[in-house]
Amino acid sequence: MPQLYADENVDWEIYYRSYVDTYLQRDIRDLAQVADEMQFYNFMTVAAAHTARPVVYEELAAAAGVSAPTAKKWLSILVSSHIAALVQPYHNNALKSVVKMPLLHFLDTGLTAYLLKWGSPEVLERGAMSGAIFESYVFSEIYKSYLNAGKEPPVFYYRDKEQKEIDLLIYQNGVLSPIEIKKAASPGKGAIKNFHVLDPVSKGEFFGGVESLKTEIGTGSVICMAGDLLPVDAKNWYVPVWLI
Repeated sequence: MPQLYADENVDWEIYYRSYVDTYLQRDIRDLAQVADEMQFYNFMTVAAAHTARPVVYEELAAAAGVSAPTAKKWLSILVSSHIAALVQPYHNNALKSVVKMPLLHFLDTGLTAYLLKWGSPEVLERGAMSGAIFESYVFSEIYKSYLNAGKEPPVFYYRDKEQKEIDLLIYQNGVLSPIEIKKAASPGKGAIKNFHVLDPVSKGEFFGGVESLKTEIGTGSVICMAGDLLPVDAKNWYVPVWLI
């Protein structure tokens, strides 16, 4: 939202209220002829509360008071209008027990805060969703950097049935780079504890010895509130959020 950056005197709540009103009254009618604008607004608020979480359509539907097919349709509207993004799980034959649910991220954390009634940065900082909104902010900056360069974002995430997760994976040029996102100044080495789950994709024995099927594991990152770019170990770095 360039105007919010260009003019510090803009009241952000009035700005987002006008934006949401316009979005509901004009764009949504054109996209899907949603009959009940208030119900769609409630769904959008529920979806915002699920940012940085895997999508379970039945859960969204129950919270919004709509059917699961309607929740799926309405979420697709948010995605097609670039309000939100769905991140697909990374799949590889060498990895077992990987979940298939996409991950939801709202792409404008200001809009997310408005929908969820976080009235100021200070209140949000103390709130239960500060970590999730920080994660979505980092994701959105990386995601939009590819879109702005005219490229399809090569982004995935990892989660398996043992609840091991990696927040973001970038796969390009045959290299898979893991990224963890932590709203902390000193996350500690525990932040990279799940990176090892990717090891099988880099070993030929998991592909019947066919070396060409291996995937290289690239430099890992922990995007956090650190003040400087610092090494975690020989292959992973703490990356300050301001660098992205």
